[in-house]
Amino acid sequence: MAERLRAGEITSVELTRAHLDRIAAVDGDGSGTGIHAFLHVNTDEALAVAAEVDAIRAAGGAEAEALHPLAGVPVAVKDNIVTVGQPTTAASRMLEGWMSPYDATVVTRLREARLPILGKTNMDEFAMGGSTEHSAFGNTRNPWDPERIPGGSGGGSAAAVAAFMAPLALGSDTGGSIRQPGAVTGTVGAKPTYGGVSRYGVIAMASSLDQVGPVARTVQDAAALQELLGGHDPKDSTSLPEPIEGLLEAARRDDVAGLRIGIVTELKGEGYQEGVLARFREAVAVLKEAGAEVVEVSCPHFRYALGAYYLIMPSEASSNLAKFDGVRYGNRVVPDGGGTIEQVMGATRAAGFGEEVKRRIILGTYALSAGYYDAYYGSAQKIRTLVQRDFEAAFAQVDVLVSPTSPTTAFGFGEKLDDPLAMYLNDVATIPANLAGVPGISVPGGLADGLPVGVQFLAPARADAVMYRAAAALESRLEQAWDGPLWAQAPELDEARPAQPAGVGTSRTTTAGGED
Repeated sequence: MAERLRAGEITSVELTRAHLDRIAAVDGDGSGTGIHAFLHVNTDEALAVAAEVDAIRAAGGAEAEALHPLAGVPVAVKDNIVTVGQPTTAASRMLEGWMSPYDATVVTRLREARLPILGKTNMDEFAMGGSTEHSAFGNTRNPWDPERIPGGSGGGSAAAVAAFMAPLALGSDTGGSIRQPGAVTGTVGAKPTYGGVSRYGVIAMASSLDQVGPVARTVQDAAALQELLGGHDPKDSTSLPEPIEGLLEAARRDDVAGLRIGIVTELKGEGYQEGVLARFREAVAVLKEAGAEVVEVSCPHFRYALGAYYLIMPSEASSNLAKFDGVRYGNRVVPDGGGTIEQVMGATRAAGFGEEVKRRIILGTYALSAGYYDAYYGSAQKIRTLVQRDFEAAFAQVDVLVSPTSPTTAFGFGEKLDDPLAMYLNDVATIPANLAGVPGISVPGGLADGLPVGVQFLAPARADAVMYRAAAALESRLEQAWDGPLWAQAPELDEARPAQPAGVGTSRTTTAGGED
């Protein structure tokens, strides 16, 4: 798309309008039809930015030459990333209707590069969930099968890209929330090295784990978007001082000859769907045929990573969400007849948070409580160190690691809502990367029972380029075998009730009743 824009074959207004029309046609409003990937559509501003890019290109000269290569390509933004002029809710009643007075750094970089922002995408509330079933504003549906989940917590961003409502999107990955939705929707999702992309302006769930990253339909698109987003940010104390470069160049190499790729013994086998393992074995064979040396490596402490994560993450989340009490931040609920500050806080948090958020706050508060801190949180941090050492030992032997991204394909709505542990197991292959801060990417690996399967590559910290190189090489060869990209096999979507029933051209926000 970027190349066609630069060549003058299409205009940004035409491209942006086409995506807005697609949103209106298939997204619906969350009331029973459509994908419901968007919580807010930013029509007027997106078209204005697109027109600005077209005008600059038409005028030519130095300003046109200075345009970013992705200028004019529309993008969607996950709703836990703050934006001026659009609501930011984190899919929670607690922040319903809230408008940020400032932009997140990643949004500032999108604006500086002149990418039209199509809107804000649905997610699990405060990024807590693996299925986008925990959004306060209704489920997002998987474009491959609307009766199934699109992954989580970034199901909205992944579904928007998979359903051709956006060519690019931003997500946030705390335990796999970019890669796991990518795997089950047939899209590419990447978690950069921790600190490689600024978290300033991202509503924090677990600060030592959260990372913003790209969602796209190709590895090259993801690499280009990560390069745009990355680089040092003085507003984020965890931001790396030096940029991670060479990502797009690496994604264009189409070569794995000489790379040593490690299969993680602990990330395959029991609990993995047979179809997922079959596609994974085929992907490994493709990598071998392409010239990579593939060996098996053991990361023995990965088996404890899930347990450690579900102590560290809720502990940090309980601290980060403490400010949403109706007094300092968030909507306020006052009990009948008034009440004390404590009663207002209690009523606010009871009404504002969903069940999964409450579950994790209670778990995290308990893990951090006096007398239990060392036994739970402290022990989990020790496991985290052991996982990091596993990665160090593995990367002393190989350049990248490879595994299935998710143990299963997309499951049906409601299948795991009553069993949180079963839901958490979907992130078993993605969580170790967050604990260690290393980069990871999921690329489409084929279909199992008609549903997408993801293949995950993990690389050492700051070696994102090697990860993109391996992922792009696999993508290229699989597409040759399939006679085209996997998304070309996606089923046609039925048109949904128009998302903007009146006043097309204005912004909309999905509200409690799912009404515009």
